[in-house]
Amino acid sequence: MRNGIILLAVSILSSGLTLGVYKTCLEKERPAGQEVIVREFVPKYQATYYNDSPYGSPLTDRPKDFKAAANLARPSVVHIQSNGGNEELFDFGSGASGSGVIISKDGYMLTNNHVVEGARQVEVTLNDRRKYKAKVIGTDPSTDLAVIKVEEEELDGRELPVLGFANSDQLQVGEWVLAVGNPFNLTSTVTAGIVSAKGRNIDILEGTYSIESFIQTDAAVNPGNSGGALIDAEGRLVGINTAIITRSGRYEGYSFAVPVNLARKVAKDLIEYGEVQRGFLGVTIRDVSNELAKEMSLNSLDGVYLDRVNSGSAAEEGGLKSGDIITHVNNVKVKSSPELQEQVGLFRPGQEVAIIYFRDGKSYETKVELKNASNGNSIEDKPRSERFRNEETVLEELGIDIRPLNSKERRRLDLEKGLIVTKIRSGSLMESTNMDRDFIIETVNGEKVKTEEEFIQAIIQAEDEVKLDGFYENFSGDYSYLFNK
Repeated sequence: MRNGIILLAVSILSSGLTLGVYKTCLEKERPAGQEVIVREFVPKYQATYYNDSPYGSPLTDRPKDFKAAANLARPSVVHIQSNGGNEELFDFGSGASGSGVIISKDGYMLTNNHVVEGARQVEVTLNDRRKYKAKVIGTDPSTDLAVIKVEEEELDGRELPVLGFANSDQLQVGEWVLAVGNPFNLTSTVTAGIVSAKGRNIDILEGTYSIESFIQTDAAVNPGNSGGALIDAEGRLVGINTAIITRSGRYEGYSFAVPVNLARKVAKDLIEYGEVQRGFLGVTIRDVSNELAKEMSLNSLDGVYLDRVNSGSAAEEGGLKSGDIITHVNNVKVKSSPELQEQVGLFRPGQEVAIIYFRDGKSYETKVELKNASNGNSIEDKPRSERFRNEETVLEELGIDIRPLNSKERRRLDLEKGLIVTKIRSGSLMESTNMDRDFIIETVNGEKVKTEEEFIQAIIQAEDEVKLDGFYENFSGDYSYLFNK
């Protein structure tokens, strides 16, 4: 079992930021001066909080205190303890822990994907120490966000305190912010800082469609704060705390939060569809460099250069061309690639966005109807209530291809029959569970499945949570993958 926290090693080179992954126990010494990015899987007794100030207020206008904002936010920030799933990531066998934010009176909560990823059981502790069982509604590894929900029978008619939302697009560098978390499974903590930067990409999320446009703050954040709230001085949610950069494994002045506008959209999608519905322009992009600005006689490096516009894409149909520079999306200025990805990521396929772009020394505006990953204009996935009903579409809805093991494989593995996963589609439900290709499926919810037909019927007949058990030929041990229908 791997104990401790996941650390991403960071080296600053002349060519840019290079990342490599390694793992370490909490007590293990690190090389002097080594810098790491932390997205923690921590003992169940860790979490933290942040401070902030009114939008646009100068640093000299620091409030006398943050009591009102802290008191408003603390009841809505919870401690989360999860067990099961990829247990080797959990410390001392106790499970992963972090914080979460209540976003609805009936028990929906936002947190980080890495806090509940692969969880079999989730327990939520409120600020007043009441405990509830919860289930994972959906996860989005591409933004490291997840939604969980307390069971209705657990609440017994009680309404939970909800944290209000701010507009993270209006958040400005230099404003005060508060980090609120629920560490040690005790009571909440609050720390204060300012917004250091926006639109930060620190290259910690994997996947073709990942979006990194973090709010950077200097509010003190320590392991266990993942999934907690970043709020403004009025006590409104502006971000979900996700990662820190450190040389020691503890907070050293760099923390990062997912902007609440993006988090809110992801949460709505996960609640309604179980998966994120992401709209795409269909372009290849890069930031405007000094060389490019000189070549194009630009007065500013702000904006995003279109290297390529895909044939038949939303961008092409909207009149955009290679060489254009996008400067605004729906009147929100975009200075960099992460900021463009964040703004487009706020919309679903079929929704229209207004694009302002620069071409041949002039600014133009166009309307673009976003498309899905398959280059269509509609929502790709069915709502939860309509999924997994048709045996002809089950594998497509899961996002995998499977086949029976051949005779040679059965002899080698000493199996009478079996199924092997041959393909996992990018952005699919099964990709979100971290399943890999070549996974050999033995059971669905504890029932053995030997044929594709048996597998499909087991998925259809499952009530809500589905657990796939099996193994990999080239890796020791058994593996389990869970998802909700």
